[in-house]
Amino acid sequence: MSKLNVCVIGTGSISDFHLGSYQKNKDAQIYGVFDVSEERAKAKAEQFGAKVVFSNLEDVFNDPELQAVSICTWNNTHAEFAIRALESGLHVLVEKPLAMTYEESLKIQEAAKKANKVFQVGFVRRFATNTNVLKRFVDAGKLGDIYYAKATCTRRVGNPGGWFADVEKSGGGPLIDLGVHIIDVCWYLMGKPRVKKVTGHTYKQLGNRSNIENLSFYKAADYDASKNTVEDLANALITFENGASLMVDVSFTLHTAKDEISVKLFGTKGGAELEPELKIVTEEFNTVLNVHPQINDLTFNFVESFQQEINGFVNACLENKESIAPVEDGVEIMKILEGIYLSAKEGREIVYEL
Repeated sequence: MSKLNVCVIGTGSISDFHLGSYQKNKDAQIYGVFDVSEERAKAKAEQFGAKVVFSNLEDVFNDPELQAVSICTWNNTHAEFAIRALESGLHVLVEKPLAMTYEESLKIQEAAKKANKVFQVGFVRRFATNTNVLKRFVDAGKLGDIYYAKATCTRRVGNPGGWFADVEKSGGGPLIDLGVHIIDVCWYLMGKPRVKKVTGHTYKQLGNRSNIENLSFYKAADYDASKNTVEDLANALITFENGASLMVDVSFTLHTAKDEISVKLFGTKGGAELEPELKIVTEEFNTVLNVHPQINDLTFNFVESFQQEINGFVNACLENKESIAPVEDGVEIMKILEGIYLSAKEGREIVYEL
């Protein structure tokens, strides 16, 4: 089997996980890298052994040796780059979120259908070990019908700055950056029901809080605390066509005692906590039991999950099969995200026709 020639477009912070994972995959070849900063692209090419440093995107899309791309750029470029790659006959892995808007995501979906190429959205938590273990229990009916879930991803001081804090480039703040992950993993485990209605709130109360000292946090490659046009906090109640509901809250900055990640699901036969570590709740002989799986990664392992995500993409491309994170799922998640922002803006519940 020949190796898959891949180009990573965008060499910011998240690209390291793509490049490192391709480098460890025996069936992939890091053929090239591209970034608007040629200096950064050259550094990444040297670090990860890329064969070509592309100086412009047209060269990427016109290279006959290239077979696939990982798009790791600003959110406002996802639709343009993804569609252009598909039209060039390339397989595509695009970082989350799929696009800036639901309308853009539909255009990507149309292009993906025409191209008949593998298209994978960067829903990395779907590939995590704890998620896959829990999904086997869910698929076997051990939780019964999952009718309620709730998820939290709150940072006390964690605005990445840079393009993440610029709504024109990102499309939003913690909701579209962090919320996309926890909403998706809940929706995925709930069986991917169609969204029926959404009520959401967003708040801009605390700003970037770059004045805080002695507390480190993740910073974008282009970190700049001078601009911040995104929300600090978002919360939402999402109701699906089957009557199930999901509550979610996310923040970049919040006056809370500690950062928190929590994902819980509740069904008719049992429940589960996916984060902060995997636990399953069930009943036997009229007794409630907390089941603790014996696995290496009870919580989300960032590096290992990215490796599994890249492995899944490479295998799908080489074997011409659909990814477990297809474009259609990215479209539905964009519909939910946009609904939350619209509900917050207009102060009303958003109801969808089914």
